[in-house]
Amino acid sequence: MTLRVLTLAGGLAGAAGLSQYPAFTQQYTQHLAGRIEALAVVTADFDASAARAGLTRDQALAQLAGTEFLTDRRADMTRAFARLDRLSAHYDALQGATPVQRLAMPHRLGDAATLRGTWAIFEPGLPLTLAGVLSALAGFLAGAVGLPVILSGLTLPVRRLFGRPA
Repeated sequence: MTLRVLTLAGGLAGAAGLSQYPAFTQQYTQHLAGRIEALAVVTADFDASAARAGLTRDQALAQLAGTEFLTDRRADMTRAFARLDRLSAHYDALQGATPVQRLAMPHRLGDAATLRGTWAIFEPGLPLTLAGVLSALAGFLAGAVGLPVILSGLTLPVRRLFGRPA
């Protein structure tokens, strides 16, 4: 009886948690778009300054040298350009996917700052879409199978110690 209750509890907890994934990815994608827009402005300003000086981006970056400040600024800009490229790739993949396809794309939610920002203001909602229902089902199955397995593994040393069969 206890295992059934734990299985049900784990399943319900998994369903409740994972059913929120579609809404969370939608909000994450919206935050990602804002971060991309901000980085695009910085990139465009840098590229425009370089163009006015008759330089390419790489040439302008190469000229950011000679002092500690300029070297640090070059590193900052290089990171900003790389981050813009990385975030844009994630955004394009998420934006081009259906909510159901996003279920297989948790790796596209890899920007820690965007993840923290989204999580800080995320409010769960009811999973009334196909993706929400599929997420809830997957979460239920993962919780129903996972929680008993985890608890069994945690209690195994105690059961062995007291001679109960594993």
